[in-house]
Amino acid sequence: MIQHFHFKSLFDGRTWHNNVTVEVSNGLIVDLYDCVEEHACSSGNVVPGFIDTQVNGGGGALFNFEASRDGLKTMMAAHAAYGTVAMLPTLITDDAEVIAAAAEAIAQAVEAKEPGILGVHFEGPHLSVPKKGTHEESKIRPISDAEWAVYERTDLGIKMVTLAPECVELADIERLVRAEVIVCLGHTNATFEQANAALAAGAKGFTHLFNAMSPFTSREPGVVGSALLADDAWCGIIVDRHHVSSGALKVALRSKPKGKLVLVTDSMSLIGTDDSEFEFFGRKVIRSGDRLNSTTGELAGSHLDMLAAVNNASNDLGLSFEEAVAMASEYPAQFVGAAMLGSLRVGAAASWVQLNEDNTQVLATVIDGQTIYQQQ
Repeated sequence: MIQHFHFKSLFDGRTWHNNVTVEVSNGLIVDLYDCVEEHACSSGNVVPGFIDTQVNGGGGALFNFEASRDGLKTMMAAHAAYGTVAMLPTLITDDAEVIAAAAEAIAQAVEAKEPGILGVHFEGPHLSVPKKGTHEESKIRPISDAEWAVYERTDLGIKMVTLAPECVELADIERLVRAEVIVCLGHTNATFEQANAALAAGAKGFTHLFNAMSPFTSREPGVVGSALLADDAWCGIIVDRHHVSSGALKVALRSKPKGKLVLVTDSMSLIGTDDSEFEFFGRKVIRSGDRLNSTTGELAGSHLDMLAAVNNASNDLGLSFEEAVAMASEYPAQFVGAAMLGSLRVGAAASWVQLNEDNTQVLATVIDGQTIYQQQ
């Protein structure tokens, strides 16, 4: 089926196009050309759709507690309203039975080509207790046969695992890489040398840089030092004005090669709702403005959406809007190997977000040529 979309302003990931027609066939962009009838062009700015590689919940659903295809649909619908076209639903440290149920839900969604579900991110349970953050300590553990049975499945789409390298063997990281798992270091108290050894074994990234990891100090550069020095490694960053200072993020931007910092939300279930709290492993998480705190004191994920992350990055870090968009689209696509996403050039997926003229609201979100969200 051939579709035609007409826009006043479109950023393809490299260049802005004015009064442009996008021709789409079977969910792919097959041509971009001048729009003959300018009055038919939709207003606002169209940019590549956002990709969130760390998203715990949305729309009232937390993946841990709604590990089902319906739960995934709820999460995706909530985040599509903020420009997300693809995500790795993220399971926080939990029991083996919950991990297995989450994997089954992901497999069903991937097989059904559920819009926006790229695969799965298991954040834990193989983490450092001193750096556990809001993760449930009683559920933190080494890799067992039950987890291997999940990680080595071939029907889960893109697979990502966040772990503490000091809490597993290097052979475990190598085995995960052989199973085509993207290994990220996070919630870790590893030394600089341990983190570097994990990278040499095949780890590819760092989860929420600066948060829940050993810091950079004068005599021990820690995991932060390893992340900043590793030119080939990607780092997720939470730009919500609570998790990391703008100064620290500017240091990361100066240290990392262009393209190696990716925006993530680390959002919880409250995104897309008016709710102010939820239950979380026997504790309450309470929202105050756009900040989430557990009743035990820790930051408990975020109340951040991808459009807010893009605008925060642009406004707070001295980045152009286009570079902030790339950090939410092109760079995460490169990180996870989603080659069809991250740009709006010929041959790419017809997956975009249409913003208002000042880029503060989502007018529409389109995945593979199908409108998933339309502002009312």
